[in-house]
Amino acid sequence: MYKEDCIFCKIVQKKISANIVYEDELCLGFKDINPVTPVHILFIPKKHITSLDEVYEEDVNLIGHVLLNISKYARKEGLVERGYRVVNNIGKDAGQSVFHIHFHLLAGRRFSWPPG
Repeated sequence: MYKEDCIFCKIVQKKISANIVYEDELCLGFKDINPVTPVHILFIPKKHITSLDEVYEEDVNLIGHVLLNISKYARKEGLVERGYRVVNNIGKDAGQSVFHIHFHLLAGRRFSWPPG
């Protein structure tokens, strides 16, 4: 379930503190320590999965649960009217720096396309 050297697993286990804004039995949402937007929340499953590339059939409901709760959180925080972005990086070249699947909820400023 957890990987010993994973910082996000340590946050799930409360071995490392984080500014948690959402938690249920399957997932956790917390403020990014290096935000790139006024609202920058990371949502993770509590189960260790390295990346989206390692999601399997048994994880479909879990990942759906995480995404649903991102949407619920965005509505609760009033982010829907202006819009928000959800980002998932897969691998080093795409910018993944923590190898525990996570989704960035970004909001609070205007975004451009392409993202870079």
